[in-house]
Amino acid sequence: MAAKDDPIVIKKYANRRLYNTGTSTYVTLEDLAEMVKKGEEFTVQDAKTGDDITHPVLTQIIFELENKDGQNMLPIPFLRQLIAFYGDQMQMIVPSFLEQSMIAFTKEQERFREQMKGAFGKTPIDMMKTPMKALEEQTRRNVEMFQNAMRMFTPFPPAGTNSAAPAEPTKKEEKSDDLQELKAQIAAMQRKLDTMS
Repeated sequence: MAAKDDPIVIKKYANRRLYNTGTSTYVTLEDLAEMVKKGEEFTVQDAKTGDDITHPVLTQIIFELENKDGQNMLPIPFLRQLIAFYGDQMQMIVPSFLEQSMIAFTKEQERFREQMKGAFGKTPIDMMKTPMKALEEQTRRNVEMFQNAMRMFTPFPPAGTNSAAPAEPTKKEEKSDDLQELKAQIAAMQRKLDTMS
């Protein structure tokens, strides 16, 4: 018997059916999406092997939601950037950055909702200014957090540092160029954010 605070186990069978062991019922991806929205913790296991397949199932839920009319939350430029990070040296940093960004956004969400509520009764332009300013500020903080993370993982000394080491191999120079390009992209994003505010 599972403890009360343990995540609910969802078993996925070969016929793609999902079985909620907590309620002893078959469920759909939509049901799992509702469980996520309610904050119910669950893991999905392959019924035959017992392997944890929570990640691919959650990814499938996002795919299904993104394909519904009017549900698109992931803009095309974001998707392109995300795809570009696969196999890149920065891939290991992206999940942590996205997770921290979502945690920060979730914390700000309640304040954001209050600002939206407080905006009713104002002119439509006034209604948009306050929430947009809060969203821009959150985005700016996320970019700063990413820049700080990048500084922590930069394996190269800052420009102007005195080093007696011999010339680096071409591969490291390429990595340095990639890093400089990424820093330039971040700076360009910051400039865009500044012009939006």
